[in-house]
Amino acid sequence: MEAIADRIIPPDPQTPGGKDSGSAVFVDRQLAGPYGRQDGLYTRPPFQPGAKNQGRQSAAGPAEQYRKSLAALDRAVGSKYSGKSFAELSDDDKDAILKGLESGDLKLEGADGKAFLEQVVKDVQMGFLADPIYGGNRDMVAWKMIGYPGARYNYLDWIDRHNERFPLPPVSISGRAEWTPKR
Repeated sequence: MEAIADRIIPPDPQTPGGKDSGSAVFVDRQLAGPYGRQDGLYTRPPFQPGAKNQGRQSAAGPAEQYRKSLAALDRAVGSKYSGKSFAELSDDDKDAILKGLESGDLKLEGADGKAFLEQVVKDVQMGFLADPIYGGNRDMVAWKMIGYPGARYNYLDWIDRHNERFPLPPVSISGRAEWTPKR
């Protein structure tokens, strides 16, 4: 998952990628909780294909779909690249695999590769931009990159000031590290 996150959000000299920003940790935590189990959703058959805006209907929650899809991806990569795992591939080969999933050219046995990649991209993006309290956006790197002030109590004076960099560092729901009282 970390290798996929790093190809979706590749690192550059200014900003860590999906792995080092904690995006994969965010996804893992979400899958281990109510979202991954589909808590609160109706999960009884019959399941029928609905409109795209209705989402998928299935007894399998996101956690189970991730497990199936990642295992199927491992099998597909292993058969194509002499037993290597996705994480062991070169960046160009990883990109080729992801492009194959995106276009539908690479089929996964027992999983919808295209739908899986669409979900992974959304989840990794959420992890990159989420409040760090949820495991992603480590050290608020994404917020610093885009100039987002975070969960500040008030920045009304800045609402009409477009294209100006906010001069203060972002703040998480849990505050900033320098606000922690000394013990």
